[in-house]
Amino acid sequence: MSNSGVLDTRFRSALERMAVQGRLKAYAAPIDPYLEVAAVMKKLDGGPALLFSAVDGYDMPVIGNLLSCQANCEAAFGIDVNGIREFVGRALGSPQPPVLVEKAPAQEHIHTDDIDLARMLPALHHTAADAGRYVTAGIVIVRDPDTGTYNASYHRLQIVGSDRAAIKLDFGRHLRLAFERAKRKGEALPIAVCIGSDLALHYTAATMGSQMPEHADEIAVAGGLCGRPLPVVKGVSQDLLIPAESEIVLEGRMLVDGTVVEGPFGEFVGYLSPADHAPVFEITAVTHRDRPIYHAINGYGRETIMLRKYVLEASLLKVLQSAVPIVVDAEMTAGGLHRFHAVVQVRKATPQQEGLQRNAIFAAFGALKDLDLVIVVDEDIDIRDPHDVEYALATRMEASRDLMVMPAARGHEYIRVGQNGIRAKLGIDATIPFTEKARFARCEFEKVSVDPGTLSADPEVIRARLGF
Repeated sequence: MSNSGVLDTRFRSALERMAVQGRLKAYAAPIDPYLEVAAVMKKLDGGPALLFSAVDGYDMPVIGNLLSCQANCEAAFGIDVNGIREFVGRALGSPQPPVLVEKAPAQEHIHTDDIDLARMLPALHHTAADAGRYVTAGIVIVRDPDTGTYNASYHRLQIVGSDRAAIKLDFGRHLRLAFERAKRKGEALPIAVCIGSDLALHYTAATMGSQMPEHADEIAVAGGLCGRPLPVVKGVSQDLLIPAESEIVLEGRMLVDGTVVEGPFGEFVGYLSPADHAPVFEITAVTHRDRPIYHAINGYGRETIMLRKYVLEASLLKVLQSAVPIVVDAEMTAGGLHRFHAVVQVRKATPQQEGLQRNAIFAAFGALKDLDLVIVVDEDIDIRDPHDVEYALATRMEASRDLMVMPAARGHEYIRVGQNGIRAKLGIDATIPFTEKARFARCEFEKVSVDPGTLSADPEVIRARLGF
């Protein structure tokens, strides 16, 4: 990161930083893209990213578990987690329109004839119950046919033919809105799917709903995140601007005159999403750089949820700190898939601020519709330590007065205990009443530093010290 606040978030720069910091491990043994790669990714989920360099039937290496944990994210960006959230938070307020270039690494090789996705890409078959092979880390670039605004978003692609893929469209997403507008016009919708793009684009594409208004140009927002305009190039077969440093780009059109059955596929909540009808993406060109790297994301893996963690935390804090001034920090927890549960830290400075912690609970539910549980704690609780949060629940929460239930609220439709996305939301006030802070004060120990060299696990040393 430079002093001007510019981040080098290019895909290959991120991989190089991760390798230097030990957050990228090479898996050299031959491995099958049918079930085996995804299984190894799942087994080693949450650890260093994995480079599969000997994928059966392909010369193209596969990167998996890229941004699956905090250590990987910090190494990839070259800054700590607070810095990542700061840059994510500034993105919407400081967009930087892209800069058009004539030549791009993404177009060093161009294929417009004899396109065969299954032969060209080491797309994974993740679980035996999945419907087929999927492209899972592709970022869909589209220009809305009515507004002309560029949108970037993650959507899975199921390969259903040599030059065709089914594209899953969720309700409430901007790509679906653009597709429906194109369908009303009776015109196919040009799109490009970028694999292995700038990390700023990855994080922008992970932002959804109220956090990314429809009018926001998301290529410009990505530029705002990294503090520099993203270079873009004109598509070779579609009238679109395409991020120039992508590893692989699939250009084509979403057809409006028919559907195919897509799914089932293992989703981030751990269940198989059911088969359903989906539009067809007809590929008109495949372009890539020299020696491209294929990025794969496990549907039911930590990268899927980690991608949204810092985006959602930055969005939540922006709302909470504007509405409730005592809010200090927020953590979207791993057990809640970094999406459904939040711990909010507050600091009450006067008796008049008592009760604002409960305002923060309801403001959080309003800020992120998928939140189902919000726990609010005092400033002495480490919100990133589950044991400390549970300590607050054990010693500061009284169930008869500190539980707040918001019945029949809108959540996420994938949560099966709800009814088509309708579910009660729970708020827990685990804070100390301001007037009783002294009574609840925890024991304090002397602050000391311990030299690791003074500790030994050598049995002979221990026996000698014990006098055995």
